[in-house]
Amino acid sequence: MYKSLQRVIVKHPNDAFISQAHLSDEWQRFNFSEEPDLKEAAREFADFISILEKYVPDISYLPASKEVGIDSLYAHDPVKFTSEGAILLKSGKKLRQPEAAVYKHFCMENNIPIIGELTGDAVADGGDLVWLDDRTLVVGHGYRTNAEAIRQLKEMTAHLVDEFIVVQLPHDQGEAECLHLMSFISMIDHDLAVVHSRLMPVYFRKLLIERGVQLIEVPEEEYMNLGCNVLALAPRVCVMTAGNEYTKQKLLDAKATVYEYKGTEISYKGTGGPTCLTCPVVRKK
Repeated sequence: MYKSLQRVIVKHPNDAFISQAHLSDEWQRFNFSEEPDLKEAAREFADFISILEKYVPDISYLPASKEVGIDSLYAHDPVKFTSEGAILLKSGKKLRQPEAAVYKHFCMENNIPIIGELTGDAVADGGDLVWLDDRTLVVGHGYRTNAEAIRQLKEMTAHLVDEFIVVQLPHDQGEAECLHLMSFISMIDHDLAVVHSRLMPVYFRKLLIERGVQLIEVPEEEYMNLGCNVLALAPRVCVMTAGNEYTKQKLLDAKATVYEYKGTEISYKGTGGPTCLTCPVVRKK
């Protein structure tokens, strides 16, 4: 999740939010903190994409769909990619579950292999799955990802993974809020991560340190501003929401290149930072 990003899937706010009138009807239902401004969201997204274009040669766009809601802006969650293809997920947030079918159609149209699909009672979000390296998959067990999904994911990835690590997530702000594993850790390089340790299980934090990963601690006020949600475009090249000066400086001190975008409309109001806005398909080995 820190190697050079070659292909990524995103969704434009115009295709997720549809119209200002639609947003007015839907933002509370989808638990946004405020109603986003669609025109400003489009401007913010254009700036965000201009950063991605510096490093990512292939950016694909999900189409508008009447079957999904405004959360579909956050393209990361309905699917997770492996070295062999996609695993289609089913969100723990029921309003988001139709998004998997859109991704399935998208993958088939674009000749992207699908290696598995959650079935039955299994629910999981992409934000709960973190690749520490090519052969180590960490899965958060919380309100959005349940035990049955973890069992199925372990079976699907058995031939791809040497270590399958389950991390129990805390209650934090409750079931209605979105706490993912990726809410409190973003890998910036093989030996560098931004974290919010207050939410981390002790054994997982110690595991990272034992593996030689330097932890940049995101303070509480910046965590609440999505300061822990940082997207690696390449090793030690990353993008984050503006306004997190402490975390940004610590990244610069660690010799990282840092890009910022104003994410008031597309990130903060929907609690989805740059990792949420992007679904990495291929990273260079």
